[in-house]
Amino acid sequence: MEKLSIIGCGTMGHSIALSAAWAGIEVQVYGMNEQDLETADKGLHNKLTVMIHNELISEVEGEEIRRRIAFSTSLEKVVKEATFIIEVIPENIQMKRELYKEIEEMCSNNTVLASNTSGFAPTALAEGTEYPNRFIVTHFWNPGHLIPLVEVVKGEKTDQETIERTMNLLNEMNKKPILINKEVPGFIGNRLQYALFREAQSLLDEGVATKEDIDAAVTYSIGRRLPITGPLMTADMGGLDVFAAISNYLFEDLSNENKSGTHLSNLVEQKKFGDKSGEGFYKWDQETSETRNAEREKTLIHFLKNDRKE
Repeated sequence: MEKLSIIGCGTMGHSIALSAAWAGIEVQVYGMNEQDLETADKGLHNKLTVMIHNELISEVEGEEIRRRIAFSTSLEKVVKEATFIIEVIPENIQMKRELYKEIEEMCSNNTVLASNTSGFAPTALAEGTEYPNRFIVTHFWNPGHLIPLVEVVKGEKTDQETIERTMNLLNEMNKKPILINKEVPGFIGNRLQYALFREAQSLLDEGVATKEDIDAAVTYSIGRRLPITGPLMTADMGGLDVFAAISNYLFEDLSNENKSGTHLSNLVEQKKFGDKSGEGFYKWDQETSETRNAEREKTLIHFLKNDRKE
């Protein structure tokens, strides 16, 4: 079993640690200062409370999970004995590269260094590292402890042993890792997500329907199928001749905008960023925010329970 360490204790950092500890893996987590660690510990406590309340785990299991996670402000302590390190710091490529140099001075040349980046290519991130063959991307999706998918992206110099160790660890964590063989911006999940988001923006900008009805068209139709069948399997089930015929006439009319739509751009200019600012496409007071987030969390837990029955 790998000796796992996580660098960064923000939302994703402590969520990934929770996933590992839930699978019985002891994990060390680095935070820059005591305040960061206190915030992470509170976030961890809240997530465990929700999991217990929804009968995903028992109170005893929650206590065991918490004991497997050790927080520290000492980078050397967290890195020194690790055989597998996941970096979860802000999306600043220079900051990440500087951290990697610091880490490499403390760890074994056999230690796998993974980044949780959601966009940077592993080859670019690994520039300047001494052992680029041990570098890989492991992109967990938020919330990291409830969404099974992890996108594993290899760089030009990533070796097969690193890939195998990464896939093995993620499987031990009860995740659903997928291997991306070619470095493309956005990897797979975000490319699919933003293709849908681009079309939704276009429909709204063109006045085809209200924002509520555009969202409902997804949540009450394809959204119900997607947890069971992805887009390619859905096409198989519907008949490839049918899907090819529709593609041939519909693709020409779909949005091919190369920038944000008018509604989105205007909202951003007005500093209406959505949930975090109180207004975006929708209005977000505290009650609305808490209700929607709780509903989403409950639904994700429902699917995760089904996953664990398989």
